[in-house]
Amino acid sequence: MSIFDKARISILEDKTLWKGWSHLRGITFDFFREGRAPHRLTWEVFDRWNASAILLHNVERDTVTLVRQLRIAAHLCGEHPYLLEAPAGFIDDGETALQAALREAREETGYQVAKATPAFAAFMSPGSVTEKLHGFYAAVTDADHVAEGGGLEDEHEDLEVVEIGFSEAMEMVDAGEIIDAKTIMLLQWAALNKR
Repeated sequence: MSIFDKARISILEDKTLWKGWSHLRGITFDFFREGRAPHRLTWEVFDRWNASAILLHNVERDTVTLVRQLRIAAHLCGEHPYLLEAPAGFIDDGETALQAALREAREETGYQVAKATPAFAAFMSPGSVTEKLHGFYAAVTDADHVAEGGGLEDEHEDLEVVEIGFSEAMEMVDAGEIIDAKTIMLLQWAALNKR
């Protein structure tokens, strides 16, 4: 048993600092742990919806289909503003993580996926962000590519669909050319599971 098993948190204040597309909250809380004096802390928490991502692996050609899209936060950190990523998006109300992954695959890449394997569910930045990302893997063939993809016009998605060899994608991770965490995790999961 860990010393943290009996830890207790008491929320004293939960206030909205900003609310728009997402929600930034200021949380003041007391943290109690056996053998230590209580700590009063104030943290900022960024509320985001849970999301799903899917790695599309064309098993006929041993390629993966990714999307390149604008990421302003990466740009602000000095990176190229267009990142190469696995198709992904928020889980809509009433939708399961799998349904969201399949929907995003179709919208963003044009692949109609019949079956996907759960790879992981993980908090991407648990120190300050509430979003949990559900990752899926799907073996696809050319016959599953039924539409153009490219994202939804009404969501102002500006996507480039990119198909690259699986081994090339892994080399791009090693070279720092694929820097999106969910994509790296999905590629590594597929490699570890010999997909």
